[in-house]
Amino acid sequence: MKINILHRMVMALVISTLSLAGFSTAADGQREPQDEQKEQKRDQHEKQQEQKQQQKQQPQERVQRKSEQDQKQQQQRVQQQDQKQKQDQQQRERVQQKSEQDQKQQQQRAQQQQQEQKQKQDQQQRERVQQKSDQDQKQQQQRVQQQQQQQERVQRQSEQNQNQQRAQQQQRQDQNQQQKQQQRLSQQQQQKLISQQQQRVVQYRQHLEQQDRLAQQNAALLQQQKRVAQYRFQEQYLERVRQQQIHLRDDRFDYDRDPYFYTAPIYRYNRGGSFYETNEYGAKTLRQAVNYGYDEGFRAGKADRDDRWGSNYKDSYAYRDANYGYSGYYVDRSDYNYYFRQGFRRGYEDGYNSRYQYGRFADGNYSILDTILSQILNFQALR
Repeated sequence: MKINILHRMVMALVISTLSLAGFSTAADGQREPQDEQKEQKRDQHEKQQEQKQQQKQQPQERVQRKSEQDQKQQQQRVQQQDQKQKQDQQQRERVQQKSEQDQKQQQQRAQQQQQEQKQKQDQQQRERVQQKSDQDQKQQQQRVQQQQQQQERVQRQSEQNQNQQRAQQQQRQDQNQQQKQQQRLSQQQQQKLISQQQQRVVQYRQHLEQQDRLAQQNAALLQQQKRVAQYRFQEQYLERVRQQQIHLRDDRFDYDRDPYFYTAPIYRYNRGGSFYETNEYGAKTLRQAVNYGYDEGFRAGKADRDDRWGSNYKDSYAYRDANYGYSGYYVDRSDYNYYFRQGFRRGYEDGYNSRYQYGRFADGNYSILDTILSQILNFQALR
């Protein structure tokens, strides 16, 4: 670029000189031949100078071109180096990305292996827990079976004992029957028993009339307390008592033909620290009192449990009444009430706790176990 500028300046200088020479020639007119020769020499000299100048400029141009070529090559090398660096950088980035991907994949594989290992451990733990649960359940079943077998053995032993006791009782009854046939009460003793019995019946009927008012009050209280199941039980109990009252009102009792009034006592029992005597008919009535009490108590306890009410057998109207099953004959009402409540308390506990500790269920009724019945009554033979 610089060489071109110098070349243009030289050409302008030459043109200017030539113009001046021509102008001088025209102004002076014609010159002399010497002047023309001088002029030609000058021209030649200037051309030579110009040629020399051009010759001097050519190496500079070559140097300039060489410099430009070097610069261009240098730029190309720089560009190549930059490109090489970029490629190297890209290669390093690809390598880094590949390394990071490999590392990430390795971490993922490691995490996956850890998860699989943890899942495997969890599965093993669950299997161990399941095995332990199965073992515990199996052991529990074995214990339940053992308990059932034990209960069955106890039940069979109890039944055997009861059968033996019934056999012994039957034997004693047979013996007592023979004795009764041999021993009869005197006419005076019979009349005394009949008189006592008649008074019992009158007093009992008066008592039943008084109980109706108490039953209504207790039913209203149960409705107020929203004890639905206990209210239903009391209504059923009262209905049974009403049916019993109808039977007693229509009954025509023949005192002369009833063996109770001429049969001598064969048992003695203790109640409240006092001893009482009775024959087989009175003993049967007391046994009935305990069994009826257990049956009614079981139903009352179950009703309180269904109502989610607190356990309290004395709160039941049936316990306070204690007259169901009593006809007014053979034993005093106080004796019947006492033994009815003995059975009721035990039946209530079984019904409330949903168990059969003191009794059993058969033929739609709840009855007390014979062993418990014997313990409650504790009859002692007089002979």
